[in-house]
Amino acid sequence: MGKYIVKRLLSLIPVLIGVSLIVFFLVRMIPGSALQMYMGTQVEATAEQMEELKRLFGEDKPIPVLYFEWVGDLLKGDFGYSLRTGRPVLPDILNRLPISLELTLYSLILALLIGIPLGVVSSLHQNTFGDFINRVIGLIGLSLPQFWLAALMVIAFSNFQGWIPMGNYISLLEDPVKNLKMFFLPSLAIGFGFAAVVMRYTRNSMLEVLQMDYVRTAKAKGLPHRKVIIIHALKNAILPVITVTGFNAGYLLGGSIVIEEVFALPGMGRLALYAINQRDYPVIQAIVLVIATLFVLVNLMTDLVYALADPRIRLVDEKR
Repeated sequence: MGKYIVKRLLSLIPVLIGVSLIVFFLVRMIPGSALQMYMGTQVEATAEQMEELKRLFGEDKPIPVLYFEWVGDLLKGDFGYSLRTGRPVLPDILNRLPISLELTLYSLILALLIGIPLGVVSSLHQNTFGDFINRVIGLIGLSLPQFWLAALMVIAFSNFQGWIPMGNYISLLEDPVKNLKMFFLPSLAIGFGFAAVVMRYTRNSMLEVLQMDYVRTAKAKGLPHRKVIIIHALKNAILPVITVTGFNAGYLLGGSIVIEEVFALPGMGRLALYAINQRDYPVIQAIVLVIATLFVLVNLMTDLVYALADPRIRLVDEKR
């Protein structure tokens, strides 16, 4: 297992290098520049003034040189300074990152609490009216855009005090009830679609596992129905759900960007949208790199959990 973990950690290095290259060069392909946004439309500057501004903003060097300087600063723990505020980028991200992570975690928990039971029930009552309803709900969840569902929730619950965050953040330690209350609608907006994915994977996997010989044997021995379903069937059927959960966790974190703006949550996603609008390159680069790092780390954790849940993976790793 230790050898497997080391291999996976080393494989993260080229991924992060590739992400850094893509984000650094792509953000500079966005129409407009930070200097143009800074100057606005009411101010005209001479060529000499623009050159001086480029020097002050650190944009007077060739892009490849700027990239290597940026990577060198990253290795020293320096994520740069915002072109708009002049503040260090890293503290702003660290202040907002817990909100985005909390939103993503709640979305995952909500999706699993909804999707797994519905998937199990559908598999046990295959082709019944209840199974049909669950599959229709799943199709609706897969079809509805997150931002559209979030906007509907804001309209529907705008008169219910405390359910719409509207820029106010209350930590879990400060007031757990208000914290869960304010995160419920944003989490549901993000997690509803993923709950449909979990339901479909759980249903299909359970249908396959229920046909296995060891499940029939457990039933033939007279074991309680609940024990057969939970211990023998669900334990093995949950493996594909673990994979899809880890794979989608990063996408849920990315999806929180739009949802945070809709619900005015002061998270990292809202900071990213503001930085994109202002062409604040250091902030955009740092946020994308942080999200990419979290994405690959979550995938690594998913592989480890999968290896713990399925002894066959550990056996293959030991043989290598």
